[in-house]
Amino acid sequence: MQCYSFIKTMMIIFNFLIFLCGVALLAVGIWVSVDGPSFLEIFGPLSSSAMQFVNVGYFLIAAGAVLLALGFLGCYGAHTENKCALMMFFFILLIIFIAEVAAAVVALVYTSVAEHFLTLLAVQTIKKDYGSQKDFTQVWNSTMEGLKCCGFNNYTDFEESPYYTDNKVFPPYCCFNDVNSTEPCTKKRAEDKPVQGCFNQLLSDIRTNAVTVGGVAAGIGGLELAAMIVSMYLYCNLK
Repeated sequence: MQCYSFIKTMMIIFNFLIFLCGVALLAVGIWVSVDGPSFLEIFGPLSSSAMQFVNVGYFLIAAGAVLLALGFLGCYGAHTENKCALMMFFFILLIIFIAEVAAAVVALVYTSVAEHFLTLLAVQTIKKDYGSQKDFTQVWNSTMEGLKCCGFNNYTDFEESPYYTDNKVFPPYCCFNDVNSTEPCTKKRAEDKPVQGCFNQLLSDIRTNAVTVGGVAAGIGGLELAAMIVSMYLYCNLK
């Protein structure tokens, strides 16, 4: 009985923390969606590089909403000893866990396909919006400045973009270490000293920190499994 009470208390505390994390993510997600530029100014190139691949605002809102629901169900289910809430908590967590495992398997097996799809999507967006959409252009400029890179693949990504069409030059970040040079970044200069694309640079950074990323992923998976086991233990021991 003492063991049950202890686990119940820990379940309540744990899920209350999840609930608070959900509230925080939801608030940040709304902030990013409403005022993206100020978010970039505070968090710099790290946040801007992430924003190339996902809409961070909507992603954080979705993640916050899920954590909010999970925290509420777990906390409410454990406190009131409600079997329905505990079972819902278990199944939502199980679905998330399966989705994460499936995503990891797909990412490992179909890496080249995912990279090709991402390249097509990013390059088309650059050609369409860089130089015409202020926020989008600012995000890319922050990324290129912070990671010392040029475009998604290289300088050719900017060909046909509104920026190149209007100025007939490439962004200064595409001309090696001559960012502060007054000389425009022409095609010849960009070809003579090619700068690595931001995607390759980002992959390189991720591989460098692969152990940390893997450890965090394993930790999250372990917490999810522990939460599912505890919720089932409480469910099975309720009268």
